[in-house]
Amino acid sequence: MQTDLRNRDLITTQEWTRDEIDTLLDVAWDLKRKRALGEPHAYLRDKVLAMLFFFSSTRTRVSFEAGMAQLGGHAQFIDSESTQISHGDTAKEIGEIIGRYCDGIAIRQCDWKFGNQYIRDVAAASRVPVLNMQDDIYHPFQILADLMTIQERFGRDLRGRTINVSYAYASSYQKPLSVPQDLILMMTRYGMNVRLTHPPEFALMPDIVEQARENSKRGGGSFEIGDDFDAGFQDADIVYPKSWGCWMTTEDKDESKQIGGKYTDWITDSRRMAMAKQDAIYMHCLPADRNIEVTDEVIEGHQSVVYDEAENRLHVQKAAMALTMRS
Repeated sequence: MQTDLRNRDLITTQEWTRDEIDTLLDVAWDLKRKRALGEPHAYLRDKVLAMLFFFSSTRTRVSFEAGMAQLGGHAQFIDSESTQISHGDTAKEIGEIIGRYCDGIAIRQCDWKFGNQYIRDVAAASRVPVLNMQDDIYHPFQILADLMTIQERFGRDLRGRTINVSYAYASSYQKPLSVPQDLILMMTRYGMNVRLTHPPEFALMPDIVEQARENSKRGGGSFEIGDDFDAGFQDADIVYPKSWGCWMTTEDKDESKQIGGKYTDWITDSRRMAMAKQDAIYMHCLPADRNIEVTDEVIEGHQSVVYDEAENRLHVQKAAMALTMRS
């Protein structure tokens, strides 16, 4: 266990060691147990977390606000559109000034080719830890919650387990690459057999794919890329099909929608779930485009862990805040 993570930024788990990630998960399980038993755990009394949102959210906002309250502190919701952030406040000013007002800064900024750099620019100017609530490249707290959920089902040693990280069709909008990219980065570190399944136009960032390959070599698992939706389900322990945009092919929304329209049959249904192992679990970060990405039968079925997965966002975020924001 790593006992001093005070003031550490969490922008990507790639910058945290396995020991540090395992420490965070140990604390998350302890906090989950304490909440279940009603044991007080006000480790951040009088601490304030500033939450900057450039994109709307449900789970992220509610879980961070609830988590800070349960830790004895306070979370400020700051909307970029209703503050001077949209009228000229720079990333340096945000880091310098809000870092003096508050004890931590959490940011959700998913603009393509901008979000991650913005968060890093704030962090460079901040005297307090900066937490990434999602950007255009990474979604660390979602993936920590995913890892926690998988370990609750299959144990801490995930070597030999197969996860299929797959594209799925959705009609809503061109979603960020951050979830599938962070999934392949994290699960390869834990020795899993990671399948990345997507149509040719929906590739991920090449440097992220290369990092996943390197993680796999060090972690002792495997990493493969395929373009057959059905094949990805075959004998998998975990299936994680979700939509993302074809950002590496085009940044044009109309062209992206036209390309996506070729893959409307990439939907998770009971026939495809039957191709996975009998005890396989279905995962999704939510919200899902129901009966487009996944059928109601699957997402509400006995193999779905989406609600446990969503709950675990609360616990991993509380663990990160408790470890990095304490005095």
